[in-house]
Amino acid sequence: MSGENCLTGLKILDLTQFEAGPSCTEALAWMGADVVKVENPGVGDPGRSVAGKVAHDAFYFLQYNANKRSIAVNLKDPRGLQIVKDLAKNADVMIENFAPGAIERLGLGYDIIKAINPGIIYCQVKGFGTGSPHENNLAFDMIAQAVGGLMSITGEEDGPPCKPGATIGDTGTGMLMAISILAAYVRKQRTGQGEHLQLAMQDSILHYIRNAFTYTERTGKVAPRAGSKTVGGGNPPIGVYPCKGGGPNDYVYIYTSAANPQHWDRLLKVMGREDLIGDPNYSTPEARTERREEVDAIVSSWTRQHDKHEAMRLVGSATIPAGAVLDTCELMADKNFQERGIRQTMKHPKVGDYVMSGWPVRFGGATPPVGPAPLLGEHGANVLGDWLKMEGSAIEELKSASVIG
Repeated sequence: MSGENCLTGLKILDLTQFEAGPSCTEALAWMGADVVKVENPGVGDPGRSVAGKVAHDAFYFLQYNANKRSIAVNLKDPRGLQIVKDLAKNADVMIENFAPGAIERLGLGYDIIKAINPGIIYCQVKGFGTGSPHENNLAFDMIAQAVGGLMSITGEEDGPPCKPGATIGDTGTGMLMAISILAAYVRKQRTGQGEHLQLAMQDSILHYIRNAFTYTERTGKVAPRAGSKTVGGGNPPIGVYPCKGGGPNDYVYIYTSAANPQHWDRLLKVMGREDLIGDPNYSTPEARTERREEVDAIVSSWTRQHDKHEAMRLVGSATIPAGAVLDTCELMADKNFQERGIRQTMKHPKVGDYVMSGWPVRFGGATPPVGPAPLLGEHGANVLGDWLKMEGSAIEELKSASVIG
């Protein structure tokens, strides 16, 4: 069975915006859930115009809203609010990531929705957790990375804290919520029990830096920044080494493990430095750590003679962990990702063909297909007909009264 059929029948009422919430519901949509995105009729999810005013929805929006349906509802109109409540009554899951207190002010808080649908899985994603002294503060990905400790362990050893490139605070939080929704849904199938799931972006980051906490627990010291090395520094050679070409990403990452002393001897053979095998100055991780600069110089003098792909091939073929530093243009140009279904073409009615990264897990040998992100309000009539069994004339009346877009 393909991934797109796994969650058939699961109805998700999606009141999320930007990335943390949308990345969660998109993952579930790829696996077959019917995700109905509720948006403001005027502008919709702010992510639609995150890159400024464009003729069509921003690529940012397409990235996080594939395979969903959109209904544009005026929540300031009592009839619009009632429509969302009716949809919630028919939903298995309702999820929101508005600013703190906003969903309650709209009259769609947990207690109200639970009274309408006792078995619903009601999900909330915020920047800071309930009970936190900062729970009313706004947060985006970079804020979560700062307050969650990730920035403190990222950057060069003698440099300032740095924000990692990946949006761990947003999409990382979304994935934790998606897994939790699936767990609650399995129980709901068995018992009918609903759930109130709450997840803070700050708290999610703590989950992703567990290894850094082990350093502090082991040493009693603050986990340090280690540049391209691991927390605690690791034993050399470890990190990125410059390669032929000299471009900003012409580097190869080489990792020799303290748990596998053969890595160093194998690397010496690859580099043609058999003369150093058994040399007490370099033969142990401790010795190499004392002479880190010398070791890095030895490795760099070899890597500079090869381009990063050749260096990766030579080192990797000797059963030593190695990886060329690939940039976004190189990854986009690599057709292998499309051949394997890791990157797929979205057929969008306004943007046209748009290639993007999808859900990378194979179900029965194939990744779930990427469908188009919805136009604002595109599926309003379909959703009201499917979920609420509303007649066409009633839908047209709501459109005429600007209750739905």
